[in-house]
Order: sequence, then structure tokens, then C-alpha cells
Amino acid sequence: MPDFPSKARTPRDLYGGSYDAFLADFRSRIPLTRPDELLIEIYGYAAAYSADDDGTVRLPFDTNGALVPEVWERWLAWDPVRMARQNRYADALQSMRAIWIDAGNRDEFHLDLGATVFHQAVLDAGAPQERVHFELFDAGHGLIEYRYPLALAWLCRQLASWPRCAPEFTRGECRCTRHRSAMTAPIGGLRP
Repeated sequence: MPDFPSKARTPRDLYGGSYDAFLADFRSRIPLTRPDELLIEIYGYAAAYSADDDGTVRLPFDTNGALVPEVWERWLAWDPVRMARQNRYADALQSMRAIWIDAGNRDEFHLDLGATVFHQAVLDAGAPQERVHFELFDAGHGLIEYRYPLALAWLCRQLASWPRCAPEFTRGECRCTRHRSAMTAPIGGLRP
């Protein structure tokens, strides 16, 4: 379970429990001159995972730090491991030309564990192993920019080697017998 109670303390102690008061204060001064980082981070996550259609941001916890189940469920709908385990995403994962998954084996946020579980879920969903790169490397969460060129080089090689038997193939519509099984679904992003 996430550490929501500690994320509720600062708004409670400094802003009467109000994120609106925090945001008003944040906009009125130089950022990060108060304990802002975690509040902005959690608000950003909430804006991505649990905003209403009108843009209203819903936090997954109340002013006491207690979980709000209906909002937390919206967060879980975006969990990549849960998504990969759902049949409705299997075709999309199987059609991906290249999937790069890596993490530092000392990640402070334990993303190495999440990457390992996600890797297995992607393979279990039927993504061909030769199109999935998985690696745990010797590092933590930060200062890993040196990994970007490795990922981009591998992704470029994978994409460049993908067969191009017809112009329609790039739209995921190749009908030849050689590629039909590899293109069972249109290529595209995942959505919960």
C-alpha cells in the first residue's frame, strides 16, 4: 500500500488539509521553498490517474490519509502489470514490435521488482520473447541517463529489422501469410 498517510500530513499541518490552499500558495512563490516536492508529485499522479472528465483532480486518500477506494481503483486501472494481465490488452502487447523493460537492481522505489513482474506479465500475455528486452542493471533509480542510448539503439535495431512486405504493413494491416500471425491487432497504445 502506498504511503498516503505521510502525503496527507503536510497539507493538514500547513494548509488545513486543503490541496487548493497548497496550490494557491505554491503558485504565489518560488517553487520548492517549502516541502513541495511530494505534494506536487502526488498531485501530478492524481491528475494523470484519477482526474474527472472535467479536469477535477481526485486524490486517492482523504485529509486523514485514509484510502478512498473508488479513486484508488482508478489508479489501479493504470497499473501496467494489471493491464498486461488482462485479455483485452493481449493483442496489443503481442503486436508490439519492440518492448524495452529495465531497472536498476538497487532502485530506491523497488521498480526492479515491478519491472520483473511486468516482464513476466508481458511474456504471459503472448508478447514474443525476441521482441522483449529485459535487464536489471547495477544501479539505483537516478543517474541512469547513460541507459537511454542503449535502449534507443536496441529499439531502433528492432524496428529497422521488422519486415516491410507491403505499404499496409506499417499500419498493422499486412495480410500476407508470412506476417498475419504477428499482426493480430492494430499497433497502438494501451488504455485501461
